[in-house]
Amino acid sequence: MTTMADPRAAVFGGVDTHLDVHVAAALDSVGAELGVKSFPTTAAGYVRLLEWLTGFGAVTKVGVEGTGSYGAGLTRHLLDAGVVVVEVDRPNRQKRRRLGKSDPVDAMSAARAALSGDAHGAAKTRNGSVEAIRVLRVTRSSARHDRTEALNQLRSLVSTAPDELRQPLRYLTGLQLIATTAALRPGQQVDVLSATKTALRELGRRAQYLADQIAFLDTLLVPLVATTAPKMITRHGVGTDTAGALLVAAGDNPERLFHEAAFAHLCGSSPIEASSGKVTRHRLNRGGDRQANHALWRIVMVRMVSDPDTRAYVERRTKEGKSKREIIRCLKRYVARELFPLLPRDTSP
Repeated sequence: MTTMADPRAAVFGGVDTHLDVHVAAALDSVGAELGVKSFPTTAAGYVRLLEWLTGFGAVTKVGVEGTGSYGAGLTRHLLDAGVVVVEVDRPNRQKRRRLGKSDPVDAMSAARAALSGDAHGAAKTRNGSVEAIRVLRVTRSSARHDRTEALNQLRSLVSTAPDELRQPLRYLTGLQLIATTAALRPGQQVDVLSATKTALRELGRRAQYLADQIAFLDTLLVPLVATTAPKMITRHGVGTDTAGALLVAAGDNPERLFHEAAFAHLCGSSPIEASSGKVTRHRLNRGGDRQANHALWRIVMVRMVSDPDTRAYVERRTKEGKSKREIIRCLKRYVARELFPLLPRDTSP
């Protein structure tokens, strides 16, 4: 049911995003429902959705579920129009069990989260060099995974190959195995030996192709990351891959992270309060961006081996009774604090 609204009134929106259709809901400043409507996930649909919201009044804030997936296009459109967009988490499971689930209900929940302030995390803009780094990293990650899988399949086939084929291949290194199998000549006869050679050759050639693809993507990523965060990659233990992971976690608009503690929390390297009654303690943060958390771990591992200051810190904390895991957690938090000011920021007026 849609009601007439004062065009000067504040309007809060919520959107439940999907592949083909977005469901939007509108609330006034006191939480009264103004309307619910569906829109296609096209450029024209985004325009119609925003026009529909502004028809009720001045759009104050819109909560979008899935700003990094199905809602990415709508988020970019709303941000370009000057609308404040906040990321909305999936609705509470207990509430879903009690009230059921539907797209209008989810859209209304997103709108109420934006109105109440429960959803306050600003959405990533995804319109700059960091977004370019992200999409290239996605492709590189899948190529690296597939190359490793191809190599594992090669070794598996070699272990079960006929003896005359297995013996010259079983002790080769990975690169040697790929090069040797890619050059195999199965012949015309189709038997076990010929079929095995064909399988090995195709896997070897696949691994070579994926290696070339990874190398090509690296030629794009290395200068792009260096240009985006020139100061970050000069720090000890920080390379293209680790810097790229941290940049992607922060997004093209890291100014949405107001302080270094927020960045550490985003990377899953900040301790979580777990106090109750007379007990005051903190627990391990198992949330956050896991790739960024792994990047911090890799930086710490490099520094524990080759950085004198880090080695001295590890020695001191070990004497205090800290375990290696506890020391690594502390170091990840320190690295997050160190690298936060080096994130690229928009300095335009």
